[in-house]
Amino acid sequence: MRIVRLANFVTDRSGGLRTALRCLGAGYRAAGHEPVLVVPGATADDRFVDGERVITLPGRLLPGTGGYRLLTARGPVERLLEELEPDRLEVSDRSSLRWTGRWARAAGVPSAMVSHESLTGLLRVWGAPAGPAVRLADRLNARSATTFDRIICTTGWAAEEFRRIGTPNLHRVPLGVDLTAFTPGHRDQAVRDRYADRDEVLVVHCSRLSTEKRPGLALETVAALRAAGVPAVLVVVGDGPRRAHLERQAAGLPVRFLGFLNDRPAVAALLASADVAVAPGPVETFGLAGLEALACGTPVVVNAASALPEVVGRAGRAAAGTGPAFGAAVLELLDRPEPDRRAAARARAELFGWPASVTGFLAAHGAEPAVDAAARPSGDAGAPGGTRSPAGSSPTPGLGQGCRAGVGGGT
Repeated sequence: MRIVRLANFVTDRSGGLRTALRCLGAGYRAAGHEPVLVVPGATADDRFVDGERVITLPGRLLPGTGGYRLLTARGPVERLLEELEPDRLEVSDRSSLRWTGRWARAAGVPSAMVSHESLTGLLRVWGAPAGPAVRLADRLNARSATTFDRIICTTGWAAEEFRRIGTPNLHRVPLGVDLTAFTPGHRDQAVRDRYADRDEVLVVHCSRLSTEKRPGLALETVAALRAAGVPAVLVVVGDGPRRAHLERQAAGLPVRFLGFLNDRPAVAALLASADVAVAPGPVETFGLAGLEALACGTPVVVNAASALPEVVGRAGRAAAGTGPAFGAAVLELLDRPEPDRRAAARARAELFGWPASVTGFLAAHGAEPAVDAAARPSGDAGAPGGTRSPAGSSPTPGLGQGCRAGVGGGT
């Protein structure tokens, strides 16, 4: 089957969504299907990346988002869909691409919208009062549920706003983590010594630095810990429109901003060498960065308002969205014997492999594996049908390094 996937808000530094798209695509291909990914960019492009065809259409730049673009012109998207003749359509956006569900229905193509966020939560973060936020989210979600054949959510938390309106075509499929690339074996004392003294607590925050992620709460956590006499230091991995503001906010605190790291082993080494990771976003619907920390054996403090409490389970702590609350949760985790907390973190991550996620997404699509995924060599870079990437082609920025046989990750 040809599974065409449309996504907005994808750049070379777009974190979890980029990872999910790459790993699901690799899994679809390993199962014998043909994934095609369509994303916005500055210019048009069409090339194979790790065996998957990735098509870039010119998209409108969203000011103040750090480089995010939207596919807003319907004509080019519709012509491309007609040319591709998909067997399934999967859409990772509920704004400018909602109309593609109607196109799919008219064309007789089964469609699915993947909800990567809580619309209610986003509206609240953007300042909407609770009542109006719920009512507006309900109206927009009802439109999505009637436009697409299936709605796919990655957590029960994300699915709740669709259950609230009685959505009958709802599927819950957790995402995954690369359990090979992110392991406790990456722990490195030399890496830890680079950022913290032996008697200090090393806290790590990996995230896009944007308003909805609440990165300032990570700074407030370290400030609260130090006010309580705990020698905590913070390393922030990621970039975004809030970085300059955060650097000013961090004045006087022991905080290092590393920016975006396009080096998975380096990220894994930092996560594995930290004492605790924090995920302060209140509208996170899965939190791949937090799960990568768990896979590295590092416990995570998450925002109690997000979906992450159900992801981290007893391997982490959920806290109210304040610095003192997060600081107290950090201390609770550190009170556990280190071998116990690290073993619990890894064990929790092992419940979330990418193969299971791929199987769940294919089931939601009504698509059975076309071949035995285990029989396909993990290093096979061939495109479906034996087609290879054009000679000399280079990966689309940020979408390379595909997941082996459907298993992968990256922050």
